[in-house]
Amino acid sequence: MKQQRDTKQRRLVLDIVCAHSDHPSADQIYLDVRMADKKISRGTVYRNLKVLVRQGQILHVRLPTTDRYESRTDMHYHLLCVDCGAICDIPLLYNEKLDKQASLKTGYIIKRHRTIFEGVCPSCSTMKEQ
Repeated sequence: MKQQRDTKQRRLVLDIVCAHSDHPSADQIYLDVRMADKKISRGTVYRNLKVLVRQGQILHVRLPTTDRYESRTDMHYHLLCVDCGAICDIPLLYNEKLDKQASLKTGYIIKRHRTIFEGVCPSCSTMKEQ
C-alpha cells in the first residue's frame, strides 16, 4: 500500500474528530474544520476521513441514518437514541466469543462484529413524560 504523508489538513481533521465525544457526522466534521480553515473543501475532509479510517486512527461508525466517526478505535459497542439520533459508547465488554461462534458456524474469518443498541436516551424519555 502506498504510504500516505501526514498533511496539515489531515491533522486538522483528526484533531476535530478527537475533540468530539458525540460521534460527529462527516458534515459536522467538515463544518468544524471550515471554522478553522476556510480554504479546505468538503472533498478534502471526506478523503482525509477515509485515509484516517484506513490507517486505524479513527473509527467509522455505520448507522442506519448517517455515518459517524470517533477517535476511540478499540472494540466496543454503541447506543443510538431512536428519537433524537444521539449516539454514545456503551460500557459493555466486547464479546470475542461471538466472533468465534460466527466463524465456526460460517467458515468466515471473523475480524470483528459491530453492535448498535437502539433505545430512547434519558433526555428524550424525560421529555416524553412531560
